[in-house]
Amino acid sequence: MSESLISSSFDATSSPAEIRQAIRKGEYRSHTSGFAKGFVQCNLVILEQHLAADFLLFCQQNPKPCPLVAISDSPGNPIIRGAGDDIDIRSDVPNYKVFLDGEFNTATTNIADIWQDNFVSFLLGCSFSFEEALIDDGIEIRNISEGVNVPMYNTSIACKSAGRFNGNMVVSMRPMKSADAIRAIQICSRFPSVHGAPVHFGDPNEIGIADIDKPDFGDRVTIKPGEVPVFWACGVTPQIAIKNAKPAISITHSPGSMLITDIRNSHLSVL
Repeated sequence: MSESLISSSFDATSSPAEIRQAIRKGEYRSHTSGFAKGFVQCNLVILEQHLAADFLLFCQQNPKPCPLVAISDSPGNPIIRGAGDDIDIRSDVPNYKVFLDGEFNTATTNIADIWQDNFVSFLLGCSFSFEEALIDDGIEIRNISEGVNVPMYNTSIACKSAGRFNGNMVVSMRPMKSADAIRAIQICSRFPSVHGAPVHFGDPNEIGIADIDKPDFGDRVTIKPGEVPVFWACGVTPQIAIKNAKPAISITHSPGSMLITDIRNSHLSVL
């Protein structure tokens, strides 16, 4: 069965468990935006234990791009019980990226064969969670409407350093009318655990983005006349920090291909 056919079988009404099962069986390998309405999707970072404390501090000092939702129960344990039932970090993400000495080495759909007893996994909140709240308020999410991955960009916004981890923020972008942008700020402020309010809207050059039509990650989306680009801190930021920290081995999700948890979005709302 082709990926496109499998992709069309999942949507906002699909359950986290059925999507994870398809991913675990190798039946789905693409982005997860718009899937499993009501449930938290997470970015993934896996590091060796000796770097875990520094990365935890990096997350604590940079809560907008790196909002920590859950962490491994113990080193080497691929199960994070706080994220849901029957979740296996080694197989339940559509696409993984493996880095050696901070440089991208390979992409894979299963990491069981390279799993180590000293691995610590971090789950970080994802903007896909607040997309639901925006849609419920009548705000269009362009990448969902166009059936593509959300566009993401490197910026000139510096993160606070922690040990070996440092770098600039990555942002995701969603175009919308000015009135909707103001409403989005109000709505997303309720969800600090999934990036919270936007970090910028308007001129992309002000945050170091030279060409809005050429995202560094994800896909280009249409910006219609009268719309402004709205930018949120993004959980791809740790991949930049990893590049600079140069750990011997590290693993992340592929941008846009998230771990879908059993945690409800409502549990992360502060209002």
